[in-house]
Amino acid sequence: MNATMLSKRLTAAMAIMALLLAALPAMAQANTPEQLIRDSVDELMGDIEGRKDYYRAHPGELEAVVDDSLEDVADFRYIGASVMGRYFRNATPAQRSRFVDTFRQTLIDTYAKGLVTFDYQEIRVLDKQEASRYDDQASVEMEVVASDGTVYPVSYSLRLHDDQWKVVNVIVNGINLGLTFRNQFDQAMRDQNRDYDAVIDGWAPELAVDELEQGDQG
Repeated sequence: MNATMLSKRLTAAMAIMALLLAALPAMAQANTPEQLIRDSVDELMGDIEGRKDYYRAHPGELEAVVDDSLEDVADFRYIGASVMGRYFRNATPAQRSRFVDTFRQTLIDTYAKGLVTFDYQEIRVLDKQEASRYDDQASVEMEVVASDGTVYPVSYSLRLHDDQWKVVNVIVNGINLGLTFRNQFDQAMRDQNRDYDAVIDGWAPELAVDELEQGDQG
């Protein structure tokens, strides 16, 4: 796939997520979800700045960094079950595990590309955050400012599990990625006559750049 096709097919929302998630494990001891996200932004901006060309030339190193990062920051079992939705119950334990592994690998690949592709100017956590209604759930609101001045609102959903806050969903410019992926999985199951293995083997979630720019029109 050439560079033009890649830029068209790149999940821009997931690229933004990559900018914000990659440094979170280093901040795992943050007292609150907001502070965890805020510290991670400062850490990441310092680490990635000026190194895009290097990582672009050494994609394997970047993928390893992303893999390690996602291990600690994302609750993949929770996300996988959520994306499978109503099909989760009838899937075998092996199919559930395989989908989680496949889903994770697609994110690693997309995140690695996004880190060196998405052209951002500023990432900022909003000063005013709404209090959570539940002790084990939280959301963190922030904005990503692209180089052209476009502002993308980002909302992270986190849950507390085993005394650790982990990301379970992201909403970018009004687009709920968890719901989007669940709908894609549901459509794939319909297209494949509920053949779990075929859907897992062909899993390749996408969100077009123009979808991100337009946001939620509903």
